[in-house]
Amino acid sequence: MSRESKLLPPTFNRLAWSNLAAQSAEQVALAAAPIVAVLMLGAGEGETGALQTALTLPFVLFAIPAGLLADRLSRRWLMAGAEAMRAVALLAILVAIAFGAINLLLLAVLGFIAVCGTVVYSVAAPSLVPSLVPASALSTANARIELARTVAFAGGPALGGFLVGWIGGAPAFGVAAALSIIAVFLLAGILEPGRPEMVRRHPVQEIKEGAAFVFNHPLLRPVFVTQFIFNTAWFLMLAVFVPYGVRHLGLSASGIGTVLAMYGVGMVAGALMATRVMRWISFGGVIGLGPVMGVVSSAVMALTTVFPTPILAAVSFFLLGAGPILWVISTTTLRQSVTPPRLLGRVSAINIMAYGARPLGAGLGAVLGAIFGAEICLYVAVAGFVLQALVILMSQAVALSRQPEMVAD
Repeated sequence: MSRESKLLPPTFNRLAWSNLAAQSAEQVALAAAPIVAVLMLGAGEGETGALQTALTLPFVLFAIPAGLLADRLSRRWLMAGAEAMRAVALLAILVAIAFGAINLLLLAVLGFIAVCGTVVYSVAAPSLVPSLVPASALSTANARIELARTVAFAGGPALGGFLVGWIGGAPAFGVAAALSIIAVFLLAGILEPGRPEMVRRHPVQEIKEGAAFVFNHPLLRPVFVTQFIFNTAWFLMLAVFVPYGVRHLGLSASGIGTVLAMYGVGMVAGALMATRVMRWISFGGVIGLGPVMGVVSSAVMALTTVFPTPILAAVSFFLLGAGPILWVISTTTLRQSVTPPRLLGRVSAINIMAYGARPLGAGLGAVLGAIFGAEICLYVAVAGFVLQALVILMSQAVALSRQPEMVAD
């Protein structure tokens, strides 16, 4: 065990386990929803794209309010409440399927509510980490958090696909709800240090302060732009993959789950290698590595239009997980290092707003998929991944030799 790993306190480990349960719940549900839509409700490319849009829209609508709450309230109780809301929504989907009342609109609405819980959890968690671990162990803690998340990405899609394929849609959402409930109980046991009371101002002023900090910062601004474009291209590809995989690659529900799970397997591999890679390569070099790997992975996926084999699709998802996980660890550490603690919630929310590109990408996939077919979507995604790589490679962030010093309020 490294010296930094020994500095991680037990209360942080509860957060890591809670993160594993919460992320697993999200991945099982996100994998099950489009499979249920295609196989149970007969949805096509356009309809699955619309469903993906509904499941990503909360990142646009609620990230900023969640960040403001994370700077004002106890972050662990905010996360616990959000996770409980997700559990209720997932249980409602289970009941609707069990009684034969499920339809595409209801699936989208309840999924939307569940993802609102995901947004709050995702905003508050990075803001909580620096208060639980010393600065010297911050990268190690972020790697541990991401390792938990990657395990969820590896197992969640496969579990969701297998449950839908073997037993039906309801058990998949039941498992997801149970995992959310476990996450709530783990959060309740975290000892969160007290924070100085924030001087309350008009919410718009506080939101502007956080946004101005990100968009005027020479390191955080290109990170945000890169992430926004990355998410657009990623969800453009993801929006059409399930019907594309079923109809063009000959995949079953469990096959779809297995291929999607390779994304998580790649993330696990990347997270396990993260500490070594960050010793071998400069801090800025690690930041640039993820976007470049995104270009490679999208090109491999585009090759399936010429060589329609699931193996290439699996390799693409693996690469898309292995490279960008290093991006997440390094940019999260960068954000936590250069941001004053009082702004962490709002700055994390601005970062989550980059996920707002997901409904844009999913919506674009719905339109292009319905008009031109999935193949065109895959080609457009390649162009998007190239653009995001160019943005970060031309920024100051890739020139950083090491993690910046922590700033104070």
